[in-house]
Amino acid sequence: MKILYVTSEANPYAASGGLGDVLGALPITVAEDNPDAEVSVIMPLYDTMKEIYRKQLVKVKDISFKYSWRDSGASIFKIQNGKVTYYFVENHRYFERGKLYGEFDDAERFAFFSLAVVEYMIQTGNVPDILHANDWQTALTVVYLKTRFASMKELSGIRTVYTIHNIEYQGKFDSRILGDIFALDGYAGVLEYNGCINLMKGAITVSDFITTVSPNYAFELHHDFFAFGLADVIHNSAAKLKGVINGIDYNYFSPEKGGDIEYPYSKENVSEGKRKNKLAFQKEVGLPENADIPLVVMITRLATQKGIDLVAAIIEELLREDIQFVILGTGETEYENMFKALEASHPNLKALIKFDRVISKKMYASADIFVMPSKSEPCGLAQMIACSYGTVPVVRAVGGLFDSIKPYGSEGENGFTFDNYNAHELLFTVKRALDVYKDKDAWNSLVMKAKISDFSWGISAAKYMKIYNKLLEW
Repeated sequence: MKILYVTSEANPYAASGGLGDVLGALPITVAEDNPDAEVSVIMPLYDTMKEIYRKQLVKVKDISFKYSWRDSGASIFKIQNGKVTYYFVENHRYFERGKLYGEFDDAERFAFFSLAVVEYMIQTGNVPDILHANDWQTALTVVYLKTRFASMKELSGIRTVYTIHNIEYQGKFDSRILGDIFALDGYAGVLEYNGCINLMKGAITVSDFITTVSPNYAFELHHDFFAFGLADVIHNSAAKLKGVINGIDYNYFSPEKGGDIEYPYSKENVSEGKRKNKLAFQKEVGLPENADIPLVVMITRLATQKGIDLVAAIIEELLREDIQFVILGTGETEYENMFKALEASHPNLKALIKFDRVISKKMYASADIFVMPSKSEPCGLAQMIACSYGTVPVVRAVGGLFDSIKPYGSEGENGFTFDNYNAHELLFTVKRALDVYKDKDAWNSLVMKAKISDFSWGISAAKYMKIYNKLLEW
């Protein structure tokens, strides 16, 4: 079986969030667990790629093709990463921007990339059995295969899978650019929705199979609150939709291997390891060094979707508890300024307004409680990472948080959950966790249950392989 993952980002070559983590780990796990599979990934070659990886690039081929009314082209490079081949589409005009997204011409950039992927397959004969596209940026690879190129015999055997990582970002654009930018005159019925072009809607409609990143999120997408206007499209495609929860890379997020934390530890010495890391982290950020005080942390984007408005409503009351609170992240200016002001007036709070993977690992290793009160959360990785470090999550039971964290006192307990999007329900749940923290036997037992929770990619990779095999039986 030949599997090609199409993505706009993948660790370690370029990443801005969870999508990059998934495409850096899932293909490698699929390849390792299925020796007969030929696994590859294709993505843009951004100028943000680190030099250590740029030196590994090997040129494969120059391709040229017509992009709408333009004559265009790209150079294809590759890097071999274990059993996975990562291909990169180079075009200086589109991908030398100093960042991945947020450009005025993102529609054109990723339409070009998607068309380049299809043209690369045609011009090299390197055609997969399964093409697995991800989010709106690569939705057009599926759409092109099922529309413009549907009659091409050499591509007719490809089965397509499309994964919705976050339905909030759908790739909506003005309908007037259907021909000029997307080169899809005559296919308005596939892409148009609610008065505009919607790339995600198009991919959902024509893909052979659709996945999303947790079973509960797949259920939630049938409801308008979670589907951001696409509930009826999801409902009409329900027969080919399945939720497969993401995993985490235990090689990267590993207190056993250390990797950026002061004192590596395992499940055999988790209490002592966390105690030492807490003292070191407190010293580093300027908090009073006290291993016995509960350390509560958040690592998040400072946005309402992540439940920051709930935190804002109860933070003053929470800080009156005998705790330390540290938040790491950037986002909406209102919340950045709020946490900076709170830090100035509360010696038990530290606001680290930045994005820093090294510090995030230190926080996971040092903290006792990890707070994640999301309004919506397709899957979430942070709660899984917290568990791997023996840090007890407090989460809202939504999306993948519902699937991965089971409440204290229930079968499979590994954290605390609350149901309603309510600030004081969050506060009461954190206070309940603090009460359990005082019972060291109960707390240490819960920490161990969190620590041994299995969120390995092997489980998810096996579910994807089952989907791929079923598609090839058609």
